[in-house]
Amino acid sequence: MEFKEVREGKAKILVPKAERIYDAPVFYNPVMAFNRDLSVLALRVLEPKEALDALSATGVRGIRYALETPVREVWMNDINPEAFNLIVENIKLNFDGALEVKEKKAILEGDKRLISTNKDANLLMDEAFRYFDFVDLDPFGSPMPFLDASLRAVKRKGFLGITATDTGVLCGAYKNACLRKYNARPLRGELCHETGLRILIGAVARYIGKYDLGFRVLFAYYKDHYFRVFLKLEDGAKKGDETVEKLGYVYFDQKTGKFEVENAFLPSRKGAYGPLWLGELKDEKFVEALYNEAQKAELAKKRKVLECLERVRGELDVPLFYELSMVAKRNKLEVRKPDLIVEALEERGFLASRTHISPTGIKTNAGLSDVVDVLRSLQ
Repeated sequence: MEFKEVREGKAKILVPKAERIYDAPVFYNPVMAFNRDLSVLALRVLEPKEALDALSATGVRGIRYALETPVREVWMNDINPEAFNLIVENIKLNFDGALEVKEKKAILEGDKRLISTNKDANLLMDEAFRYFDFVDLDPFGSPMPFLDASLRAVKRKGFLGITATDTGVLCGAYKNACLRKYNARPLRGELCHETGLRILIGAVARYIGKYDLGFRVLFAYYKDHYFRVFLKLEDGAKKGDETVEKLGYVYFDQKTGKFEVENAFLPSRKGAYGPLWLGELKDEKFVEALYNEAQKAELAKKRKVLECLERVRGELDVPLFYELSMVAKRNKLEVRKPDLIVEALEERGFLASRTHISPTGIKTNAGLSDVVDVLRSLQ
């Protein structure tokens, strides 16, 4: 296996040379640097003591956590022996000190304690019951095979970071796979990315309740080919009840573009999509802290991170949005800039904003007929 050195954040990482990233024996995707940038910001704000990257591959995420955040102990794990060996080399590349390698475990003691393991992620998390302040699941595909074990490995008032890259499943291109993996009926069409994100969170809500736990969504977003969620766990059966109470369903008329949401454990009529999460997608104080942290030092240069957080800061936190290009098409109107529609809705007394989920989408408490009226008035 031949390697090349890349830099990401403060880390120097050896990655396999390959014509396509999917052909490499150990996976490294430079596009996901944005995901890792935001995760670094999250750990700077949350300040966990012990963090686990359960599916580490090259180890870039865990090494960046150790270099760029206050976390004092970072675990990096991968079931692939080649990945484990590469993580060991990347630890040596970035940290001084004696690295003790014994069988399937490597430990570096110093200002930061780094531990690398070569285990099945579920086995490792079951062995580390309630040990971690922060558990990060960033798999190739769905996080569902690892979700249950992660809920046992994290402390009862800890934090979870979850990535799902199976957007085709969550967005309805593979309906049966979504029913099978997430126990939810997905919605295809212009709302698929937000409903996919909410199906993911809804699945966590249904899993977590059996441990008498609930959660608060700190930040959930859609980007490129993946969904990402940061959760703060809340202890107690009452918190579990409150979390489940935020589940529900979506009804969507493909012909008119009208949608309705129903907050209920079971749907009241046919045609429901879900179950999915109808609660918040952000904690305003947390997002503000991320934004402030992003303005500092090296991450201030990462305009994509700042632009995303700027959009999310001003985003109305309500379920679903109107895709203006589709609203215009269905009503035989010319599309107008989203900012103009937002301004016109606000002048009529409604709440409205842009959304990070779609460049031509708006969130509002106005109904579809109000949005159509505004669009028609601007023709």
